Amino acid sequence: MSQEQPKNPLHGITLKVILEDLVQRRGWYDLAERIEIRCFMFDPSIQSSLKFLRRTDWARRKVEALYLNDQKTIGKTEDGKN
Repeated sequence: MSQEQPKNPLHGITLKVILEDLVQRRGWYDLAERIEIRCFMFDPSIQSSLKFLRRTDWARRKVEALYLNDQKTIGKTEDGKN
């Protein structure tokens, strides 16, 4: 039985999608500036970052928070509320 998560804004979004979106929009350098983890700073790749983020809760929470913040900003810009 699947549990619905109506209040979870990340429900149905994979960590890979989140990371790829952030890298495309911000780039590795900006990610490393905002979230100081080695997998963003030195020879970054999606695969190595996913491996680290899946094992490290505090880092994953920071990445998810940055993604959610970006989504709110994008929503405001698209709605003309900038």
